[in-house]
Amino acid sequence: MPKFSANLGFLWPDRPLLDRIDAAARAGFRAVELHWPYDVPAGHVKERCANHGLELLGINTPLGNVENGDFGLGALPGREADFENMFRQSLAWGEIAGASAIHVMAGVVAPDQKREGRRTLVENLRKAAAMAPAMTLLLEGLNQRDKPGYFYSTIGEKADIIADVGAPNVKIMFDIYHVGVSEGDIFRKLETYFPLIGHVQIAAVPSRAEPDEGEVHYAHAFDELDRIGYDGWVGCEYKPRGGTDDGLAWTKTLNVTL
Repeated sequence: MPKFSANLGFLWPDRPLLDRIDAAARAGFRAVELHWPYDVPAGHVKERCANHGLELLGINTPLGNVENGDFGLGALPGREADFENMFRQSLAWGEIAGASAIHVMAGVVAPDQKREGRRTLVENLRKAAAMAPAMTLLLEGLNQRDKPGYFYSTIGEKADIIADVGAPNVKIMFDIYHVGVSEGDIFRKLETYFPLIGHVQIAAVPSRAEPDEGEVHYAHAFDELDRIGYDGWVGCEYKPRGGTDDGLAWTKTLNVTL
């Protein structure tokens, strides 16, 4: 059975970040992962996690200028300096807080800029990987229903970019929800791309709620992760149907021990 992490970008959204860390520990989680925690001092997060014996996994690079349509900067031609500054911010925060991974957000790219965007992303990742050799850099495709125009949405695209970057610390974030919505054939892709997978996330397909409904039978998914030898964390990045604590009944339904 995999080990599970609480994604505090979505879980316990009704309270401040440090209180969410407390809630995750009370619920029995042994690790947490974050989205954009930069308004909270990294040292405070490190201390709160340490108080509970929680491991801090990943954070996301900043979105950029959201009012102007930014949703990450990694693949945006002409924004290389902005990306580097924001990656350095993520790296500095993550190192102080004790994080082990950074999700490098590629951003929304116009169709006529995709080729140049790919070149930009590869170069940005090469520089970032060299700056942070002890940090895992994760690439996650977002499905086009949830985020139209996001630079990539398929596992194959990310695998090709990782091959071009050529850095051992650049890995795939295999979000079963996004893979399910974007392309399906989840279990075959888990096995095919297993050597490149740095982290796994879960949510119901297609609702993105607790993983006890929808098209993916998660008890089977957890068996598959065991079968292929995945020993990393599985991030619970779902949007609760109601209260987060009540929604954790899915663990009993699927015979999961946090």
